[in-house]
Amino acid sequence: MSSKLFTVQEANAMLTTVDQELRKIQTLKRDFEAKYMDLRRLKNEQAEQVSGEKDPFFFMETELEFLQIEAKSLIQGFQLKGVELKDIDTGLVDFPCIIDGQEVLLCWKQGEDAIRYYHSRHEGFAGRKPISE
Repeated sequence: MSSKLFTVQEANAMLTTVDQELRKIQTLKRDFEAKYMDLRRLKNEQAEQVSGEKDPFFFMETELEFLQIEAKSLIQGFQLKGVELKDIDTGLVDFPCIIDGQEVLLCWKQGEDAIRYYHSRHEGFAGRKPISE
């Protein structure tokens, strides 16, 4: 069992914060991917031109490292809260919970206004079932 378990009400109360942090991670991921592709392109274009001069890519590489650090920090924040970030791009998040005496995962997808589904740890998103009141 997970160390942190949520009720449906506790998980729903966290959704605004989870959504905001998830949006930050998504933005960081997009920024990282775009900057990484720019860096690769520039390195390929300038491979022949770079000789004994200082590394012309240092600033871009440092910027990428800072984006990674910031994203890792936000992801670790999810983990410390006991929230399981399943997919950054689709905004899929799970909250461990006990339903009918079994540990399950309350399942929330970005864009949903509340948590209405759960699944076992082994079923995943495809096995979502509605939460009965």
